Amino acid sequence: MLEITDLVLTVTDPDTGQETEILHGNSITLGAGEALGLVGESGSGKSMTLKCILGIEPAGARVDGRIVLEGTDLLGAGGEELRRIRADDLALIAQNPHGALNPVLPVGRYLIEGMTDARSMSRRDAEAKAVQLLRDVGIADAERVLASYPHQLSGGLLQRVVIAGAISGSPKLLLADEPTTALDVTTQAEVVAILDEMRREHGLSMIFVTHDLDLAAAVCDRLAVMRNGEILEVGTPEQIRDQPQTDYTRALMAARPMLYPDGHPAAFLAETETTEAQ
Repeated sequence: MLEITDLVLTVTDPDTGQETEILHGNSITLGAGEALGLVGESGSGKSMTLKCILGIEPAGARVDGRIVLEGTDLLGAGGEELRRIRADDLALIAQNPHGALNPVLPVGRYLIEGMTDARSMSRRDAEAKAVQLLRDVGIADAERVLASYPHQLSGGLLQRVVIAGAISGSPKLLLADEPTTALDVTTQAEVVAILDEMRREHGLSMIFVTHDLDLAAAVCDRLAVMRNGEILEVGTPEQIRDQPQTDYTRALMAARPMLYPDGHPAAFLAETETTEAQ
């Protein structure tokens, strides 16, 4: 479905002309319906990898290698073709939902206009689908949320709105760039469980970027551990947990205690709800 081969990202200092290599010849494969976690500390190159896939790398940067999405080389795609691929096949969920939404417009405009503009849907059909999408991501009072402004909603609700917007166009590949960073632990679990459910229900492939191995293991089929722009190792969550190949991976696992029993945020939510009911 997605094949990245020998990906190198080089940026040039506009003042000195000095070149710095950010990504160092990384290769990744992703199957249809598969979820891959890119895990590592800040500055390891995780988000830059997503930017290269989207074609939104920094100004003046040079990308070498190959990024092939279902037979199309994204690095060789022309402007019009790349815009079509972004609209039809790719969707991004950013770490800050406030940045995805216009603060002076109700959130309904974000969902409805996206479908009427990009999908040529009638406004009535787009409104009906927006309501259903919000209900699909666990928002019962969808009509109220559609009429609300971003500042009137919690971070968890806003991130659900962004997830609904991401799946509204039925993309093939979902790029989730630390989508729970600004959320508390309980809300993190809720959002990640919804994201995992939506991915499986819609048959999407996903690249999930996070610094949290535990969180990635909960929703990903395989993990790729990154450091300083290089992929150090790739394996299933069980392989990474039980047979880490590098000292860095071992240190990363030791940096945060296990949050979710049984390896999934849904179990964490169930335990939390049971405790609160007692």
